Amino acid sequence: MQSDQSTINLHAIGLTSGIVALSLATAFVHFTLGGLLFLLNAAGYVGLAGLIVVGASVRRPIVRRFSWFPRLALAGFTATTIVGYLVIGPYITLGWITKGVEVALLTLLALDVRRVYGAPRVVLRQAVESLVWLATILRSAEDRRWARQGSERRAGS
Repeated sequence: MQSDQSTINLHAIGLTSGIVALSLATAFVHFTLGGLLFLLNAAGYVGLAGLIVVGASVRRPIVRRFSWFPRLALAGFTATTIVGYLVIGPYITLGWITKGVEVALLTLLALDVRRVYGAPRVVLRQAVESLVWLATILRSAEDRRWARQGSERRAGS
């Protein structure tokens, strides 16, 4: 049993390391290109790579509940970057190499989602449940605030 758990952990570490490495590689390329759009793109990759690390290493319930977010956000960000390149260009060798890195990143993200959730519908269900939970928490806090303000008004009258 111990070797199975070790193998699972090694797969998780390998996938997370690969995702972070590819994210930082494409961030570096975008950073070296300069210009506001490329710098913002680099910052997005670095920030999302950081969220991937937090999601993989922090064992708090709130982090686990939202562990789907960095994966889906990075996948969407990467897909948008690829589409943006195909629409805008410039079509240079470095650009195509970077798109290859980004396609590999999408592949690792898909493998990681499959490893953690088993199927895309499960990650989508987890996302919806997390957002409903968050909305419930926020609504409850808002209700308490309104109730407190109402009692303060009545006490002041």
